[in-house]
Amino acid sequence: MSIKGMVIKRLAAGCVTIFLVSILIFLSIEALPGDPATAILGQQATPENLAALRKELKLDLPPHTRYLSWLSDFVQGDLGNSLSNKRPVNEVIGWRFSNTLFLAFSAALISVPLAIIFGMVAALYRERWPDRILSMGSLAAISFPEFFVGYLLIYIFSIKLGILPSVATIKDSMTFWTKIHIIILPCITLLLVVMAHMMRMTRAAIIGVLTSPYIEMAKLKGVSEWPIIIRHAIPNVLSPIINVVVMDLAWLIVGVVVVEVVFVYPGLGQLLVDSVAKRDLPVVQASGLIFAATYILLNLTADILSIITNPKLRIPE
Repeated sequence: MSIKGMVIKRLAAGCVTIFLVSILIFLSIEALPGDPATAILGQQATPENLAALRKELKLDLPPHTRYLSWLSDFVQGDLGNSLSNKRPVNEVIGWRFSNTLFLAFSAALISVPLAIIFGMVAALYRERWPDRILSMGSLAAISFPEFFVGYLLIYIFSIKLGILPSVATIKDSMTFWTKIHIIILPCITLLLVVMAHMMRMTRAAIIGVLTSPYIEMAKLKGVSEWPIIIRHAIPNVLSPIINVVVMDLAWLIVGVVVVEVVFVYPGLGQLLVDSVAKRDLPVVQASGLIFAATYILLNLTADILSIITNPKLRIPE
């Protein structure tokens, strides 16, 4: 199969996956106990109000008709109106999603270069004290859940030292550097776990290449270790490193829900949690599908980049 055929096959698989996830999200909303109209309006609502809300939510239609209508509107960019504030869901989600992307990419800009550098150092000094320190630190960072790390950072830097805000509430009127100052703690919480994972994967990939015969030959010719890693090892592990970086970026965007809740950050994850509590079904459905589509598309991007950057994957066995 040619590289073009492989890419088309991955794209088709991604579209099918998004379609299946949309069905799963819709069925999950359908499986919620109780009557959504009664849960939104309360037990004291009149039958007329309940009937009007059910009609607005299209609850009077069969499930498959509602699903097809919702999916068709979503593809056309019509996400409906929020039940809590009557605003278009596009407006509600747009600003929140941009905040989530801002936090995720801020963490990625720091974690990616540090993870690659630390992974190179750990691989170069494997089985020695730099490798042991970095490996133990990365293992500890991966082991602790995000909410524990977040609350620990709040206790140290906000309560005890008082140098950083414990609540990361940003606004459009703030300057760029003010926003950066406010998101320092949630950014650190995210990058600790992501950087640790990328560092361990980079280390493993480089060590795997360093055991290759051509690397051993370069050592026998007297080439020092750092030039070997930079000139020979890195180009040959570029594919798995790119794959890990893009997949961790997908986790950063989708996995910020817990961090946003801990730091009261006005992102899409916080909006999703609040909307579930309010039974704001249009916002819940749209947020869930946007998160799922983002994660699937970024994983699809990682898969395609691994094909393009790895010549071995272009050649059929």
